Amino acid sequence: MLVSHILREKGRDVVSVTDDMSISDVVKVLSERRIGAVLVIGSAGGVIGILSERDIVRALANDGSAALQREARAYMTREVVACAESDSIEDVMETMTRGRFRHLPVFDDERLLGLVSIGDVVKSRIADAEIETQTLREYVVMGAP
Repeated sequence: MLVSHILREKGRDVVSVTDDMSISDVVKVLSERRIGAVLVIGSAGGVIGILSERDIVRALANDGSAALQREARAYMTREVVACAESDSIEDVMETMTRGRFRHLPVFDDERLLGLVSIGDVVKSRIADAEIETQTLREYVVMGAP
């Protein structure tokens, strides 16, 4: 299965924040939208980072409650690793595992197409396994050719 299949199922909406938004406001966005990460958009309009719950926890551990008043750019991950719609789910899983992160933006050249999470990937893998199991059951019940 490909990333394009995940986006077809879940949609292509991406939640983003500006780089000057306070961490306190970012936390509100994450909570209201029930998500684990947002893309950070710079003044020129492009993606310049990603900010996850883990980034915020680290910020609070290092800087205490003062972190909540600082801007998203202070704690965002600047090196955004991305994938393409044509990437396989297995490749995405490997990238996430190797990089130890749970969210990957999906780009087509410079154009943002969506965002996939580890939850999306796991859900996709479970669906694949269920289809395979059902196919095998039907094969066994109907008998091999």
